[in-house]
Formats: sequence, C-alpha cells, structure tokens
Amino acid sequence: MTLAHESDLDTVLDYPFNRPDSLGLAPEYASIRRSTGLARVQLPFGEQAWLATRYHDVRTVLADPRFSRAVAVDHDEPRMRAGRVTSGILSMDPPDHSRLRTLVSRAFTPRRIEQLRPKAASICAGLVAAMRAEHARTGAPVDLVDGFALPLPVQVICELLGVPAEDRPLFRRWSDDAMSTTTLTAEEFDASREEFRSYMRDLLADKRSRRAAGEDPDDLMCALLDARDGEDRLTELELIDLCNGILVAGHETTASQIPNFLLFLMGRPDEFGSLPVPDDAWRSLHDDASLAPGVVEELMRLVPLGVGGGQARYATEDVELSGVVVRAGEPVLVSLASANRDPEVFERADEFDPTRGRSGHVGFGHGAHHCLGAALARVELQEALIALSGAFPGLRVTDVDWKSRMIVRGPRHLAVTW
Repeated sequence: MTLAHESDLDTVLDYPFNRPDSLGLAPEYASIRRSTGLARVQLPFGEQAWLATRYHDVRTVLADPRFSRAVAVDHDEPRMRAGRVTSGILSMDPPDHSRLRTLVSRAFTPRRIEQLRPKAASICAGLVAAMRAEHARTGAPVDLVDGFALPLPVQVICELLGVPAEDRPLFRRWSDDAMSTTTLTAEEFDASREEFRSYMRDLLADKRSRRAAGEDPDDLMCALLDARDGEDRLTELELIDLCNGILVAGHETTASQIPNFLLFLMGRPDEFGSLPVPDDAWRSLHDDASLAPGVVEELMRLVPLGVGGGQARYATEDVELSGVVVRAGEPVLVSLASANRDPEVFERADEFDPTRGRSGHVGFGHGAHHCLGAALARVELQEALIALSGAFPGLRVTDVDWKSRMIVRGPRHLAVTW
C-alpha cells in the first residue's frame, strides 16, 4: 500500500484547532477532509497521533475491533492535560467494556428514559419560574447557566443515581476538574479524582447500610450494588468509577449544550464562524414545540462541543484509512464534528436543516462507546428548548463568559434578559 498525498502527511500540526471562546469549527478540518482525510497532529501532552476527519474513517476507528482503547495504558497517550485516566468504562475494550455497559444500559433504555420526560419538564418549569422571579426582583439579566442549564441535568442524573440533593453542588468542582485541560497538574488531577472516589465510596457504604436495615431505594446506584455484591460482576473500583463517570458525563455535556444551542437558535453568527445561523429559529420553536426533536438532532450534528482531542484508539494491526496506512501501535484521534460536516455524507452539510431527523450523525459517538446517556440527553435538551422558547420568545443574550482550558466548550456564564 502507498500513502495518499504523502508529502502532506509529513507535516505535524499542533492540535486542537478549535478556539475555546467560540463554537465554530476550525477551517483546518475541511482542508484535511478535502486533501488526505488524515493528518499528523501533536497534542499538548503525549505522542503524535493521526487525526481522522472523514465520516467513514471516523466510524471505522470507533467501531472496528482493530482499534483499541484499552492498550492506551501502555503508551504515552496523546491528550490535552498532564493527568491521565487509565481506568473506567471509557478505557476498556470488549468484553470487559461490554460487561459494564450491559449492566448500566438496563437503566438507560429509551423506554425508561422516556418515563423521565415529565420529571424533566417539571424541573424545567420550576427553573423557568425561578428565573422569572429573580428577574422581577432585580431587574437585571439572569445567568442562564447557573439558573437553568446546570441544575437541570444535575437534578435529573442525581435523581436517577440516587445522590442526595444537598451534595449536588460538590459535583461542579469535581466535574470541572475532570474536564479541565491545563488548569491542574497531574498530581492535582489525581487528588481531585481520589476525593471524588472517596465521596462515592462513602455514599455506596451508606446505601449498603440502608439496604441492610430493610430500606429499598429504587435507583441506578443500588442496581449496580446488586451487580457488585450479588453477582460479583463489578469490582469495587469499577463500581466507583462507573458511578463517577455517569455523574460527570450525565450533566457536564448537556449543561454545556443547552446554552450552546440557545446561542445558535438566537441567530448569533459571531459565535459560529462561517456557519450560517438562522434568524427565526427561536420564534419558530416557540410557535411549534413539536420541532424540538428535529432541532436537537440537527444541533447535535452542527454544534461542535469539544475543543478537540478526545480519546485515542490504538491500531492493533495495520489498517488503511483513506489510502493511508495506520501502522500497528499508532494512535488515531477522531473528529466527530468534522465527520458530521462531511459533504460526501450530508447534503448541504454546513446548513441548519431540522427536518433531517437523526440522519446518521455521530454527535453521540458510534460503536461500543456510543454515548450511554444519549436518550437521556435528548429528553433533557428537547424539554429545555421547549421550556425556554415557550416562556421567553423575546429572550436576548446580553453577555457571554466562555469556559477556558476545558475539554468541552460553551459559556461558563450566559447573561440573558427578556
């Protein structure tokens, strides 16, 4: 086999490309898609990697068993931060990954998640009422992140897991640490993770004591305890890391995408680079709430959540992608956002079309590590947009304070009025 455009592949590009203070997709992705499809990149930490930008290559890397997450522990994995995560479900391959995922997926079935929709809608209504009350009391803009986007998924995921309400404020710091890039040293990153593990260890011990006393809480954490204590299919560390991972992933991404989606629907082109933004989408959603599922799917395709990076897969044998031979032992990063803009797959790939439906986008990933909470995220995002557009058809953004040095992008604070 010969390398396609071999001279182009000699250059090593600094990665990631995306700016943290916007939601645009960097032009480098389209350039790579048009030329080689793959590029050599160097992240702030770890070894060089291939970057896959085309839709079919991305799906291959995510689903082909010749690419492994588990073997990353034996390499200097390309990454955004000094600290490393070498345990947990995202660091596993089948069959270990399948064992854990099967246990958790019983609680994340689309049918069970759909039963949470009324609860999510009720939480949204309560948060909207609180925003109205604060605005009426102060006359000042309200922070949509602290007042709505963050508490909604935190309340839902904590209820699903069975985490005490009074402990929920702790998770923002732990989640920020888990998602940070350069703000923590490797030692600080490990210390924060151990503090989170200690909290979860104590909470699980409390649940065991309550169940031994005859109580029978009906939550996901207790279901996982049954798997750990009864069937012995989970080690204690697997159980702890699984619960922590669900808590972080279950609220951080959704809490970021709610204000991201709102910025797009409000028609603010400065935040989205060259991506055309609609000027009437917010009013259309206010007038017809049934548009919400299509709007969410299209925004999952169009709005890049991550700065870049992601978790590398290592080739376990030579594999050809777009005419490029990825050698055994080489890491490959994938860009979901670039794949979702591939014009070979999506007609008018850079246009907002909420009638596409799910359309095969990879906004929630693909393959064995496809987002476990995709159904829950869909419910939360749909109900959030329905509640906000229904209550505030004249919503206006007055100020945006962007997250920095984080894996995910979005406003840390978003001041709105109406």
